[in-house]
Amino acid sequence: MASTRWSRRHARRAVRRGLTRFEVRLRSSCPGIGFTARITGTVLTEPPYPGTAEEIAGAVRTALRRAAGEVSTDCDPDDLASARDVIGQHLARRRQLPTDPPVEFTAELTLDLLPDDRAAVATLLTAQRQQAVTDALRRQKTDALAAELADPAALLVRWVERESVDWSKLAGLAGDVTGIAEVFARHRPEDERTVEHAAVEVLREFLASFPDPAQKQMLYTLLTAGMTSAQRPQHAAKAQALLNGHGAADPAGGS
Repeated sequence: MASTRWSRRHARRAVRRGLTRFEVRLRSSCPGIGFTARITGTVLTEPPYPGTAEEIAGAVRTALRRAAGEVSTDCDPDDLASARDVIGQHLARRRQLPTDPPVEFTAELTLDLLPDDRAAVATLLTAQRQQAVTDALRRQKTDALAAELADPAALLVRWVERESVDWSKLAGLAGDVTGIAEVFARHRPEDERTVEHAAVEVLREFLASFPDPAQKQMLYTLLTAGMTSAQRPQHAAKAQALLNGHGAADPAGGS
């Protein structure tokens, strides 16, 4: 009996030694940058085991390396704290070896980055910031230019600013300039690419499709009535001002 207890204690200690702070290299979400982990596994099943202590410890290490790798590739190396939480919680789950009888185990880890990986993260962040600034400036320039060229008058100014402008063609440019300006008018900055802005564009096109003044008056009358019915008196007042031909006025202002 004493020999049996000793052999079980010896097997348990041997497995524990084989699972204490073994190192693992884990891939991160950034190619070429990885985590260094030290994992300590804990076997919850009591001896005797369906194999030698070395076999059991090796199988558990393999299973834990695989489990850690399942989630590490979704972790950002620049957010080490979150990576520790995600991988640590994943390894803390109970698992089993496919043995007969099964061997249950769990694990905890410490996670860090080697100096080369830290340097790579810093280099990557610097490049990303520089690219973000470049992209933001390019979008800003594109949005500003598109807004300017959406105005036919601005397009004509661009045309007459050329050194070799042919003034005799100016009268015939009106139609072309208007069409080109409409193309630029369809461009919207990123913060204006919403359903609300799209709805405003649809409404503008709808109102413009009725060129007759009487038709426009009817549409604005219906719009005013709809806003009043929806209990939006301020909007209804502004629509009424447009109906009266005072679009630039603020009916609620001046008081």
